[in-house]
Amino acid sequence: MKDVSEELELLLRVADGDRLAFNLLYKKYLQNLRKFVASISGNTDLADELVQDIFVKIWLNRKNLPLIGSFKPYLYRCARNLLIDHIRKSKTQIRIKEVSKTLEENSSVSTDDNLIYSQTLSQLYNGINLLPEKRKKIVELKINDDLSLDEIALQLKISKSVVKKQLYTGIAFLRNHLKHLYRIAPFISFLYFFL
Repeated sequence: MKDVSEELELLLRVADGDRLAFNLLYKKYLQNLRKFVASISGNTDLADELVQDIFVKIWLNRKNLPLIGSFKPYLYRCARNLLIDHIRKSKTQIRIKEVSKTLEENSSVSTDDNLIYSQTLSQLYNGINLLPEKRKKIVELKINDDLSLDEIALQLKISKSVVKKQLYTGIAFLRNHLKHLYRIAPFISFLYFFL
């Protein structure tokens, strides 16, 4: 019970902006959290980077620390979520490279094709920027972060049905927005692949 009250006092001090208390909290959890992330990722450099990101986020959101029931499980859940986000972003980047490579190989890409591809991608992002803010955020979370409907709903604190409706409306808008482009057929599959 003493450990719990000491940790709560430490969290309250950090929430008030006490850097010394934050340093104590950091030292208390750093090594075990680093080992945890490294054991999952298999990469100590990545573990160091993610753990630093976690503690930066904790400091930036320190006002919420007193609301956390138990800090250790919260900390490890943050680590797990950050690692999952990193893996998703890596997979998305790999998928983009694979699609680009496939398109190049299958169409013996000429300068014109490269230009069309660049214009299409540019128009896609222009279309995303035309979406209303909430819809834009949902579409970006799906395309860029490859989040599921449930994950988007949880992150934005809205219902899954709202996410689904906004996402489908956004996709329909983007398809219509891209429809006018010349020789778009190869790139429609690109859009379907990500959406």
